[in-house]
Amino acid sequence: IAFIPRKFIQNVWSSDFLSTYLPILYFLLPLSWLYIFFIRLRSFLYDIGFFSITKIDVPVIVVGNIVVGGSGKTPLVIWLAKHYKAKGLSPGIVSRGYGGTYTSDIEVVKPGSDPLLVGDEPVLIARNSNCPVVVGKKRVKAAEELIEIYECDIILSDDGMQHYSLARDMELVVVDGESPFGNGYCLPAGPCREPKLRPFYDADIIITTYREGDGISDEDLENKIMMAYAKSGITYKPWFIMRYIYKELEAVGSSTKTVTLSDLQGKTIHAIAGIHNPTHFFSYLRNHNVNLITHQFPDHHIFTEKDIKFDDNLPVVMTEKDAVKCISFTVEKLWYLPISVELSHFTDELDAFMRNEYAVDKMQVEMGKKFKRWHKNRPWKRKDG
Repeated sequence: IAFIPRKFIQNVWSSDFLSTYLPILYFLLPLSWLYIFFIRLRSFLYDIGFFSITKIDVPVIVVGNIVVGGSGKTPLVIWLAKHYKAKGLSPGIVSRGYGGTYTSDIEVVKPGSDPLLVGDEPVLIARNSNCPVVVGKKRVKAAEELIEIYECDIILSDDGMQHYSLARDMELVVVDGESPFGNGYCLPAGPCREPKLRPFYDADIIITTYREGDGISDEDLENKIMMAYAKSGITYKPWFIMRYIYKELEAVGSSTKTVTLSDLQGKTIHAIAGIHNPTHFFSYLRNHNVNLITHQFPDHHIFTEKDIKFDDNLPVVMTEKDAVKCISFTVEKLWYLPISVELSHFTDELDAFMRNEYAVDKMQVEMGKKFKRWHKNRPWKRKDG
C-alpha cells in the first residue's frame, strides 16, 4: 500500500470519518477478520508450545502499543531506563531497529551509531538513556547479549508487545489519548495490530499519552481522554497519563547551542518531520507564534542534505528522532526539538507493582547480581521447550 497517500489512509482509519468511508471499510473488513484469525492462531500456537518462549534470568518489561505508528513508546522506554538506573540497577534495552539495514542477528547500538544501520529510534534511546541497547531480529538473543556482556539486571523490550518469543514479566501498553484506536478496526480496515480490547483484559499497566496538556488541569485532561476513548467505543478512565515536556531547541550536532522558541516568534521557519503523526509537532510550533513552511516525510525517512537544505537561509527545525539521522550534515541554522515525559503518580505505583506482583528485589550475593522473582500465571511465561 506504499502507493496510497498517507493522508487518505489516516482518514480511512480515523474515527472522525466513519460515515464518509463506509464503502471502503465494508470492502476491507473481511480482510481484517482474516488478519484477526491469523494473529489469534499465532497466539494459540505460542500458548500450546508449538512456538517456543524463552524466559531469561532477569525481569523483562515490555513496552508496546496496539495501533501502528507512534504513541509514545520511545520516550517511555527512555524514562524507564533512567528510572531504574537511578535506583542502582543496570537496565538494557532490546529493539527491532525498524528501518535499519543491519544483516547480523544482533547489533549493539551506541549513541554515535549509524541510524541507517540500526534504526533511528534505538540510536535516540541510546543517546538519551546512556544504557546499553541491542537491536536484533531475535529478541531473546539480544537480551542474552545484554546480560552476558553488559551484566544488565533488567531488560526493557521496546515495541515488544507482539513479540512473544521473549517471556515478559510486565507489560506496559501505551495509548494515544487523542486518538486511542482510530476507528477501532484491525488492519487493514483500521490501525489496530490486535483487537482494541486486548490491553484492558491482559496488560499490567495502561499509560495514556497526551501531547496538548499544557495548562490543562488533571481533571479536565482526564475527561478529554475519556471522550477520545468513547469515540473508539470504549468506556475507560485512564490509569496513568503521560504528558510531553518540550525543551529548548538544540543545534543538530551540538547540544551546547540552544535557542528558545520565543526567539523565533513572528519569524518563518522550515518545520521538518519524518514521523508517523507530525500534527502535534507542527501545532506546538504554531502555538508559539512561529510561521511554518512544513515538510512532511514518511516515518523513518532516510534524510539527505537536499531534503533539508533551502535557498532562503531560514532556520530549519525538526524532530529529535529525525535529527539523529542528520548529525553529519553541514546545514546552517539546523535545530531540533527535544522532548521528555512526565508521569504523575506513576513512579510509586510502578515500584509497588513490581514489588508486590513480582517481588523483584536486587540482592548482592557472592555469586554476583541476582533477581528473585515470581511470574504471573500467563500462557506465554513458560520455559523454552
